Amino acid sequence: MRELSELINVEEPAWPELRELVGAGPVSVEVLPPDGGLGRASLLQLQVTARSYLGAMALHCGGLLVDGGWLRVFGSPADGAARGAPSLAQVNQFPGAFDPAWRADPGLVVAHDVLGGVFALNGGAPADHGRPGSPGEMIYFAPDSLRWEALGGGHSAWTAWLASGALDEFYADLRWSGWKDDVQALNGDQGLSMFPPLWSAEARQDLSVTSRRAVPMTELLGVARDSCRQFDGVDPGFLGAA
Repeated sequence: MRELSELINVEEPAWPELRELVGAGPVSVEVLPPDGGLGRASLLQLQVTARSYLGAMALHCGGLLVDGGWLRVFGSPADGAARGAPSLAQVNQFPGAFDPAWRADPGLVVAHDVLGGVFALNGGAPADHGRPGSPGEMIYFAPDSLRWEALGGGHSAWTAWLASGALDEFYADLRWSGWKDDVQALNGDQGLSMFPPLWSAEARQDLSVTSRRAVPMTELLGVARDSCRQFDGVDPGFLGAA
């Protein structure tokens, strides 16, 4: 176990670079104000240093609202942070006090999108949890297929990918006319429930036929997990709390 001072006092901390990265890209990114105490506690629990993008996010950032809040990257938000975005600690159910035995298994949830998609950092060996990808690789739970997908890179590469404006292409088939207004109306702990659901034949053929309503993100994730169990007999595992 590394002490907090070892995790914070590092050469070349990542936050200045990360802050410049998200501010210089073509996509809109709102940086939420951090809670210093929560950030330090989260960094200690994660046992990563502030030299990493993950550590910098936990320590110095309250989270990122990407593309007007379509994607929420979790950090350590101060009370009253924009739209009530949850923290990395809350989403992953960190213990109330530091616990050296705690592990983010099968993976650390680092972001949710408003459709109930989940970005996670793989933990452990793939054979241990049935998810694709290697330990330390970013993966995505797709709400239109109810499957995990390996993204082919680690957390830092994924963060740079977000800032590059790649979400337009990634979500090209899952956005509709007026999606920005729908997203703007949400709180930070809400998502959009679609009917017919995104994985249905009707939604796949024509997304415009779906209706949308704001629901708690926990409800959206719970329905997705239950649907996986019901239709495929496969449990996708922990998708995050909110």
